[in-house]
Amino acid sequence: MSRIVIDEERCKGCLLCAQVCPKTIIAASSRFNAKGYKVAEVPEAAKDKCTGCAACAQMCPDVAIKVWRSVKSKAKEND
Repeated sequence: MSRIVIDEERCKGCLLCAQVCPKTIIAASSRFNAKGYKVAEVPEAAKDKCTGCAACAQMCPDVAIKVWRSVKSKAKEND
């Protein structure tokens, strides 16, 4: 399962990541970071929908998002 991790202390809550997410799983959180910004988050119920496309990380101006892609097992082609 692919996943993203948002560094809440770097996030400024611009939600550009949410705008480019093809699965629309990123949303504004109800939490604030130490600088007073409302941070972005992926709700627990939506975490399994992440495809690992990394569009959110590429769009983030604060480099606050890391993406881990899951490795899909390849089926044997010569069976």
